Amino acid sequence: MPRERSEVSLCVKYLLFFFNVFFWLIGGLMISIGLYARFEKTAYQEFFSDVLTDPAFALIIVGAIMFILGFSGCIGALRENICLLKFFSIFLAIIFFLQLSLGVAAFVFQDKVEEVIVDKLQVAIKKYRDNYDLQNLIDGVQQEFKCCGGKDVDDWDQNIYFNCSSPGSESCGVPFSCCKEDIINRQCGYKIRLEKSTSKRGQVIYTTVCVEAVKTWFKENMIIIGGAAVGVALLQIMGICFANSLMSDIKMQKAKWNRDYPH
Repeated sequence: MPRERSEVSLCVKYLLFFFNVFFWLIGGLMISIGLYARFEKTAYQEFFSDVLTDPAFALIIVGAIMFILGFSGCIGALRENICLLKFFSIFLAIIFFLQLSLGVAAFVFQDKVEEVIVDKLQVAIKKYRDNYDLQNLIDGVQQEFKCCGGKDVDDWDQNIYFNCSSPGSESCGVPFSCCKEDIINRQCGYKIRLEKSTSKRGQVIYTTVCVEAVKTWFKENMIIIGGAAVGVALLQIMGICFANSLMSDIKMQKAKWNRDYPH
C-alpha cells in the first residue's frame, strides 16, 4: 500500500514565497516612485489633473496591484494560510482573464484602440510643459521612435506654448525631442512649422507621426512582444497552479491532523 502523503510540498511553498517576495518589493518600489512623482508637482492643482494621462498615477495603480498580489501570495505561502492563497489565486486568475480579454478586444477593435490612443496623445500634447511627467514621457516617445506629434506634426499647434498665435519664442515650433539626432539642440524646432514643405521640415525634425511609428514598431517586434506576453501568461498560470497545489496540500495535512488528533 503506498505511503500516505502527509506533508506540504516545501518546493512549491518556497517557490511561491520567493516568487511573490520579488513582486511585493517591485510593487512597493513602484508605489513609492509614483507617490513621490505625484506629490512633487510644482503646482498644487496638478493633484487634480487628469489621472488617465498621468504616468505617476499609472505607476501607483500597477504598483498597488503587484504589492497586494505579492503580499497575499508571500504571506499566504509562508504561513500556509488558505484564505490568503485563495485570494491570491482568484485575484491572479481575474487579472489573467482581463489581460486576455483586453488583448482580444485590442486585436478585434484596432481602429477604435488607435482612436483612443490618438485622443490621449492630444490631451498629453496640450498639457506638455504643464505636467513634467507627461513632458518627459512625450519627449521619450518622440526620441525613441523618431517621431513628432500624435496624428500630425501640426498637433503641436494645440499646445499654448507652441501655438502659432503664442507671443513666445516657441510659437509655431515643436519640442526639441522632435529634432533629428545629428542637429538636436533646445531651439532646433523653433518656427519650424512655418515651413510648409514636408521635405524641408524633414531636414530638421522627424516628420513621421508617433501613432504610425509605434504601429510600425509593434509590427516589427511582434514575435518578441508575443513571446513576452506568452511568458507573462505562463508565469501567471504557474502562480495559480502553485497556489492551488499548496492549498490542496494544506487541506490534506489539516484533514490528517483532524483524523489522527480528534478534538
